[in-house]
Amino acid sequence: MRHLPRPLTDWVAARGWRPRRHQLEMLDAARAGHHALLVAATGAGKTLAGFLPTLADLIETPAEGLHTLYVSPLKALAVDVQRNLLTPVEEMGLDIRVETRTGDTPSDRKARQRVRPPQILLTTPESLSLLLSYPDSFLMFAGLTRIVVDEVHAFASGKRGDLLALCMARLQRIAPDMRRAALSATVADPDSYRAWLAPDGDIDTVDLVLGEPGADPDITILLPEGTVPWSGHSGRYAAEQVMAEIETRRTTIVFCNTRSLAELIFQDLWKVNLLSLPIGVHHGSLSKEARRKVEAAMAEGRLRALVATASLDLGVDWGDVDCVIQMGAPKGSSRLLQRIGRANHRLDEASEAILVPGNRFEYLESRAALDAVAAGELDNEPFRPGALDVLAQHVMACACAAPFRADAMLAEVQGALPYSALDAETFDRVLGFIRDGGYALRAYDRFKRLTQESDGSWRVSHPRFIQQHRLNAGIIVEAAMLNVRFKNGRLLGKVEESFAATLSNGDTFFFAGISCEVIRIDTEDLLVRASTKPARIPTYGGARMPISTNLADRVRGFLAHPEEWARFPDDVREWLEVQSYRSRLPEPGQLLVETFPREGRHYMVAYSFEGWNAHQSLGMLLTRRMETQGLKPLGFVASDYAIGCYSLDPVTDPASLFSPDILQHEFVDWVQQSHLLKRAFREVAVIGGLVERQHPGKRKTGKQVTFSTDLIYDVLRKYEPGHLLLEAAWADARARMTDVGRLASLLDRAADTMVHVTLDRVSPLAVPVLTLIGRENVAMGLADDALLVEAESLAQEAMRLD
Repeated sequence: MRHLPRPLTDWVAARGWRPRRHQLEMLDAARAGHHALLVAATGAGKTLAGFLPTLADLIETPAEGLHTLYVSPLKALAVDVQRNLLTPVEEMGLDIRVETRTGDTPSDRKARQRVRPPQILLTTPESLSLLLSYPDSFLMFAGLTRIVVDEVHAFASGKRGDLLALCMARLQRIAPDMRRAALSATVADPDSYRAWLAPDGDIDTVDLVLGEPGADPDITILLPEGTVPWSGHSGRYAAEQVMAEIETRRTTIVFCNTRSLAELIFQDLWKVNLLSLPIGVHHGSLSKEARRKVEAAMAEGRLRALVATASLDLGVDWGDVDCVIQMGAPKGSSRLLQRIGRANHRLDEASEAILVPGNRFEYLESRAALDAVAAGELDNEPFRPGALDVLAQHVMACACAAPFRADAMLAEVQGALPYSALDAETFDRVLGFIRDGGYALRAYDRFKRLTQESDGSWRVSHPRFIQQHRLNAGIIVEAAMLNVRFKNGRLLGKVEESFAATLSNGDTFFFAGISCEVIRIDTEDLLVRASTKPARIPTYGGARMPISTNLADRVRGFLAHPEEWARFPDDVREWLEVQSYRSRLPEPGQLLVETFPREGRHYMVAYSFEGWNAHQSLGMLLTRRMETQGLKPLGFVASDYAIGCYSLDPVTDPASLFSPDILQHEFVDWVQQSHLLKRAFREVAVIGGLVERQHPGKRKTGKQVTFSTDLIYDVLRKYEPGHLLLEAAWADARARMTDVGRLASLLDRAADTMVHVTLDRVSPLAVPVLTLIGRENVAMGLADDALLVEAESLAQEAMRLD
């Protein structure tokens, strides 16, 4: 206790607590002037560890002005941390102001914060970037002592991490003595994160602090009262069983992997909620008011269950939550640990969780996740070079604050690890893009955002570009949205324009737990009224969450080791045994390809376990190559585990379809001709500031943004194919939208590891993926009965032993 000032010592002692070793080590690192990365289990007091040096500093040396910045990936987490931090501040009677600044913060408060900032400001990367675009940022951050990055694993390796790394490099220039700290429970490779956190990437300047181990989580897999389903990925069959679990707990969080599924599961649970227990729903498309209302109800213990998405994955501390239920497979051990940590948010108590697999492959994935958690195996998110569209946005933000010289800006930017290898030529291209849009666009004044002065410095060409930047800056580019409102103006949230386009007046859909009937669709609003009629579930675009490589490898290991099968339910074990008898099971590293006829079609199923995104890309490429070979392909379906193609003529030589040169030929043609590259360009054009989403007092519709970016895309493809943003779009399309890394890995090993088995009918292993045929374009929940019948028919055929 000698490390702590008296008010902190007394406050801790009054609760019967003792500071944990890692909390004191974070304090020691700060007092030694070191940066620090804390890796500690959920419930280990990471937040207090992050703020302990700040509280100690401000107790010992009270001061006005901004002392500590806290950056989190989620608005909800910033609000929750503020609530939990205010308690000790108020109970110790400290004169310390703690405030949040996110996209939800009122504009008058934002303006006041720049003039009279609190000592502790909780924010997000995007809001921090906007703060740095103001001339008074130099004064506001001059005395900054610390920055604390929470849940660093959640965004450091992506574009939001690029933006934050650039912001930290700028802050370090403004406040050279600033010290950095980062917190996480699920970092697989601490040295990578230490390098990301360190100024100039020097990991020796960052102390690694490891937390005390916590109690092992108590995780079970919920099995259905019948057999594990052949198809599906949501666990909806278990609604009554899940409700029974909720009835026996104080508070339960039911996690879903998508917003659509969250709305659907909420409705399923409500139908079987015979005790009328209070249940809520929470996801990122709900209005701020709806989310805050639910969060407050959870914090006050007024809800028995909350159905949620990744919007509540991270750090939110509700002590009364005693169980987490994951609907469908978790897709990664790190994500599962994060979600489990929402239950019994205390280090010394086991967090309790229940997994509800959607089908038999998902049962194996759930079992693999349990084993990975028990082994302490986490998923590693690889770092990659910083995105150029993010760099363009950051440079523009800096220009809005003050003119700059190119050499000084380049040196500053290179202090951020993602841009440490950035060369002067590429940086000049970024400056040229901001200056006039590039060769093909420089004739248009609206792209001339920067001007170079005679002394070589760069400044913003006109004040309107500063306003334009602040209105449109951001890294998260969602699909075009419409507001869902009641006639009285009350906002429920947003749905995607593409979904709204399928609705007519009088149609109903579930949103925010309510059946909404469409009154009319305006330019920006979808006006609704409450209804009691049956309703659809909104659909949302975007890439799906693929199974991690670690879990995929463990599932493959299960298939190859029958001695493991004794742990599985009888029906899952029988499924694998009949597969082994009728065909074969792939060895680790092998690519099993089965071909068989059925009802006048010919099928090819490949079990590659590379995740849905990579399989979707591969399906497009395989069917194009099948067309070239005259096999008359009809389509394909993909899951995380396998891809199935069907055609009028049989595939007799699958090796010729899977050759690696498909990435040199068909892949390039497909991406350029498909919507993927245009969609990627749309995102980088918005992030890079080429196309604005908002004008003062008016927001562009999704169609207007799409029209603008598609027009520019076509011009650049024709006249400037080497444009900076086309390069950035290619990088996005390859890495994120097509998962080309995992795709290339699959194709590289296909020739040497492929095992082709010709069958006379469908195999047991093929049933889960083939049940997806006809399902991909059907609104969720509308055709489940028919699909169950189809799955049962396929299963009976596959499991026959003759």
